Amino acid sequence: MQLAVSRAGLYLAVLAVAAVIVLAGRHYLAGPDPAGQTTARSEGTLPTIGGPFTLVDHNGHTVTDAAFRGRFMLVFFGYTYCPDVCPTSLSTVAAALDLLGEKADQIVPMFISIDPERDTPEALKAFVGHFHPSLVGLTGTLDQIVPVAKAYRVYYAKVREEGAAEDDYLVDHTAITYLMDRDGQFATHFSHNTDPAVMAEKLREFL
Repeated sequence: MQLAVSRAGLYLAVLAVAAVIVLAGRHYLAGPDPAGQTTARSEGTLPTIGGPFTLVDHNGHTVTDAAFRGRFMLVFFGYTYCPDVCPTSLSTVAAALDLLGEKADQIVPMFISIDPERDTPEALKAFVGHFHPSLVGLTGTLDQIVPVAKAYRVYYAKVREEGAAEDDYLVDHTAITYLMDRDGQFATHFSHNTDPAVMAEKLREFL
């Protein structure tokens, strides 16, 4: 009888220790009490994305990021020869802006080329005109584009089939649309294939 009791006591003790370990593990994984947490925005811990730039718009004018202060910037990186991703993303942006109505005046949609060798201001002007009247196309020299893409953490690389001509290539690139606030700081982002209504609703929260 005493042996049975001892075994039962030992079993209960093991269970108690196991429970303490599980509870401690949950506490560790959960982190601080949500009531005591602050948002990344309030702590200033949002990702470092974006920065100053000097580029050429689709009308051939030199512009800087400072020219857009006071309005939100909806930024997408791509290229005019893009067969699918860029047209889809820009169509989404255009549809979202239309859903916002007059509030869309507070947002400047931007298409920054990561193919400056082919995307001249003239090429950009013809391209952006297919999507939205307020869409701004931006290009520049390779030395201007490289630091801007790096600041926005945009990946891009030429993809050329063997034997293709020098100027016959595609560009593999990041397909994210960035929202920058009125001060040019990163606010949020939208992944490729985001529904226009979802994008519009999110944008309303910032306006």
